[in-house]
Amino acid sequence: MGSGIRSDVEVAVYGATASGVCAAVAAARAGAQTLLLEPGRHVGGMVSGGLGYTDVGDSRVIGGLAARFRRDVAETYGVSPGAFAGPEPHVAERILRRWLAEAGVAVLFGERVIAVDRAGGRIRSFETASGRRVTAGVFIDASYEGDLLDLAGVPSAVGREDRSLHGERHAGRQELLPGRHTMPPWVSPFRDDETGERPGALLPQIKPEPMVDVGEGDGGVMSYGYRLCLTTASDRIPFSRRDGYDPAHWELGRRLFEHWRRSGIEPPAGRLLGLEQNLPGGKADGNSLGPFSLSVLDGSAWEYPTADVERREGIRLHHLAHAQDFLWFLSTDPAVPASVRAELAGWGLPADEFADTGHLPHQLYVREARRMRGEHILTEHDLVAAALQPDVIAMGSYHLDIREVQRAWRFVPEHPRPIGMVFTEGYLSVAVPPYPIPYRALLPRREDCENLLVSVCVSASHVAFSSIRMEVQYQMMGQAAGVAAALALRTPGSPRVHGVDVASLQSLLRDAGQVLSL
Repeated sequence: MGSGIRSDVEVAVYGATASGVCAAVAAARAGAQTLLLEPGRHVGGMVSGGLGYTDVGDSRVIGGLAARFRRDVAETYGVSPGAFAGPEPHVAERILRRWLAEAGVAVLFGERVIAVDRAGGRIRSFETASGRRVTAGVFIDASYEGDLLDLAGVPSAVGREDRSLHGERHAGRQELLPGRHTMPPWVSPFRDDETGERPGALLPQIKPEPMVDVGEGDGGVMSYGYRLCLTTASDRIPFSRRDGYDPAHWELGRRLFEHWRRSGIEPPAGRLLGLEQNLPGGKADGNSLGPFSLSVLDGSAWEYPTADVERREGIRLHHLAHAQDFLWFLSTDPAVPASVRAELAGWGLPADEFADTGHLPHQLYVREARRMRGEHILTEHDLVAAALQPDVIAMGSYHLDIREVQRAWRFVPEHPRPIGMVFTEGYLSVAVPPYPIPYRALLPRREDCENLLVSVCVSASHVAFSSIRMEVQYQMMGQAAGVAAALALRTPGSPRVHGVDVASLQSLLRDAGQVLSL
């Protein structure tokens, strides 16, 4: 380990996502000396990084700090909770920073974990790229990537599993079915042939590798992208052409618009970007809607979870360029309907958001990365059946929401010869009832690590994670992890998260407003 600055605390939380903030605040309020470390420069993760539109299932299960966040947002704007889809990004970060200050949590920015020192099944310390050594009795990994748990030697999974692994109906590669997010038929994938009859080089933005069979696992992750905060305010910053913008990169979009034109379809700009003014201040949360969107579907996200820091940064910049160029393409390209270009002329980037990152979000939307293989792996069965969990620490309620995984292609049988067509694959939406989230899903297996809790990259299958991954649920799991960490410190003997008295944990969570049953 490095010989730089040393930080000795009782609870060390890695990752200042909203889940990490809730974990740190909960641990500190429970009496533990707590340190929060963040590789970047902001707190809140996606909650302050562009995801203004808050995805909520059954609002009755939102409790504890997640409910307090909704109340604080409402009080900020003088409205009732839930009146807006969510707060403006800078308001979200201001609220979370205030919580940390009120709880007395020290926050260190620019601290990326690079190594972990273990002994006897426990983490003794970890080292960051700056040379800082952090020792603690209990550690919490609240990062989107799960780097701390990985460096600690805790097993994890990435991407889609085969249906046979957990017997899940919705696991693995999905059927190619029509829908809002799928590419319509007859769009050719070939660069020099718009008919799809003459195979050749593929267009950009298509994953070249062939798809596996339906239900087979391929390690694919849900697409990433940037959730853009957009505004109609008079001081908006107009969309601009990025240095390096390549018109040829957007040929697939031109073919899609031409197909729609021939079919008599002229989509409004809102259908392409989600331009509902659902945030305060006349702002909108630009989302990935439809078959051609802010989501990047060329397979680059599949590399991200286990990539090194340099490759991850390259992937992040690739996604950021896609977001900037998508706005410019929709705003200026003659192939885009004039009505879409005219509507977008009234929109721009907000002058009061993301000033230190060019008014574009600071957080890449990592919909999923590593998933811990812990004491209990939540699966589709646990959610669909709302299986009872004696160690429930929060409740989830969002539907199974697997976003598009890849933009692929294949030959389709036609007379007199097969035709190449583009396919958008992976989207799935299946309703589930409110379901209990067990403490065991936050725990590594006892033999893997005894003093680590995980509140984002929790132990779940790809299918189950598609529901549990919503930020409100991350917040509730973060609070549970923070309270459990403080309890573990008071457990007789060496601090071990597996020895926490679950009844005491549940009692403390209920007292803090967490909802454990309906």
